[in-house]
Amino acid sequence: EQLQDAVAKKDVSKIIQLGNAIKFNGGGHINHSIFWKNLSPDRSDPSAELQKALNRDFQNMENFKKEMKAAAVAVQGSGWAWLGYNKKTKLLQIAACPNQDPLEATTGLVPLLGIDVWEHAYYLQYKNLRPNYVDAIFDVVNWKDVSERLSKAQ
Repeated sequence: EQLQDAVAKKDVSKIIQLGNAIKFNGGGHINHSIFWKNLSPDRSDPSAELQKALNRDFQNMENFKKEMKAAAVAVQGSGWAWLGYNKKTKLLQIAACPNQDPLEATTGLVPLLGIDVWEHAYYLQYKNLRPNYVDAIFDVVNWKDVSERLSKAQ
């Protein structure tokens, strides 16, 4: 409603202000909605299709994890590390987004797997040891969900 009012009044300052709030809060909703489904205490394996894509684009699962961890640990401040699908190249890519910026809206990549690297996600258990948190995330990845996201993205 506020955005419609600002657009109707051609209030560019208000539009920008609201746009930033929408990006932050909407992005947080999108990112966390994916993140929670990406996690499961039940172990699963990537589908054959996802494993083939990971092998093609990262050589193997261990190299993928290494690259994903590097991206997550390198985020300065708060943000997200992502495995995304590039619809143009039909390849998997790793990307990082600051704050709550949503992957698809900012990079065009379809989000498959996200790692929340805001301190609230890990500080109580891991303190400032973000690399240890990222290692532990791989123990609870819901590969079934990630595999389904890839199938839908293609």
